[in-house]
Amino acid sequence: MQPFLNGMDVLLTRHAAWLTGRRVALLSHQAALTMGGATSAQRLRAVLGKRLVALFGPEHGFMGLAGAGALTLSRRHPDWGIPVHSLYGTHRQPDPAMLRGIDTIVCDLQDLGARCYTYLATLRHMLQAAAAQGIAVIVADRPVPLPGVYDGPVAETSHLSFVAPVTLPLCTGLTPGEAARWIAREERLALDLRVVPVRGWDRKGPRGAGWTDWVPPSPGIRTWESGMTYLSTVFTEALPGIDCGRGTNMAFRVVGAPWLRGVELCEALRRRRLPGVSFHPFRYAAAVLPFAGRELDGVRLSVNAPLRFRPVLTAVTLLHTLQTVCGAGRVWRHRGVRPGWFDQLFGTARTRQQLQSGLTPDAIAATWVPALRRHAAACRELRLY
Repeated sequence: MQPFLNGMDVLLTRHAAWLTGRRVALLSHQAALTMGGATSAQRLRAVLGKRLVALFGPEHGFMGLAGAGALTLSRRHPDWGIPVHSLYGTHRQPDPAMLRGIDTIVCDLQDLGARCYTYLATLRHMLQAAAAQGIAVIVADRPVPLPGVYDGPVAETSHLSFVAPVTLPLCTGLTPGEAARWIAREERLALDLRVVPVRGWDRKGPRGAGWTDWVPPSPGIRTWESGMTYLSTVFTEALPGIDCGRGTNMAFRVVGAPWLRGVELCEALRRRRLPGVSFHPFRYAAAVLPFAGRELDGVRLSVNAPLRFRPVLTAVTLLHTLQTVCGAGRVWRHRGVRPGWFDQLFGTARTRQQLQSGLTPDAIAATWVPALRRHAAACRELRLY
């Protein structure tokens, strides 16, 4: 197989003519590294000089320093003097003034292939704004942790939001480039869109030794492994009685609570025989409220077969098993529970209602199958790898 190259490296080495004479803006962050170790912004600045006229940053900011849900401010780049527009503050979508004088927008975001991870919404808003202003868009593609894994409920139109921006399943299975193609097609955008695929990557293969270093795309996704298990534990954002290791190096790879018994829960989960994942007792010190500073008993998730792993089925199985072993009140009646946010994350109220009614994980997942099959069929012609 040919050497691995991210989409940005391919753009600058094989398609640099697409940028010739163009005034370029970049939607990106410091997690988007090129093969030499520089960020995409640094590489573009070196190639384009003053023709790189603006930067745009998603949630967590262009520098990637803000916490989950923290609004960020627009600013000027401290070294280059160009505007760094925040798309997670006053604006979620670029307005015409931000796009004035721009010929081409390059998008390069390290995403997770998770519908509720907000970079998908930001990419969609950028495509819409570019189409409205007649600006060309180039998406420099990157791998995602679970490419080709379609899992979870498809978002219902009644529950569309910034964490459910499109009618895709919770685990989309799409790279940023493929997602951009899906959005442009489904929304019939009149858009000059070019996607630069990754070279030397097979979506069936593991993360390779020749890849770029991993820089967290958000403070909670410190490792590639956290990206794989993110959708299995992100429900904890709505259920504060359960910790997911946020603020530690194991964020989104564990669940724990003062009332949880890791050995007992692991034994119950192993009997479920979930595909592609194993469960192990794990004790750790919580880093965020409500259990900050406390030692928690918990469970660590280990993905051993990414192509078989179903992260959303794993999430509902975790919740169902916690209800069975520890009681539904431990899950759903803790102070600060946000059922509405749970529904927004899942893009439907049905999953919560099914869990609370005692429906089994397999029965819940069976309700997703028709829509997932339609999604897989619709994505065949969009897949780049």
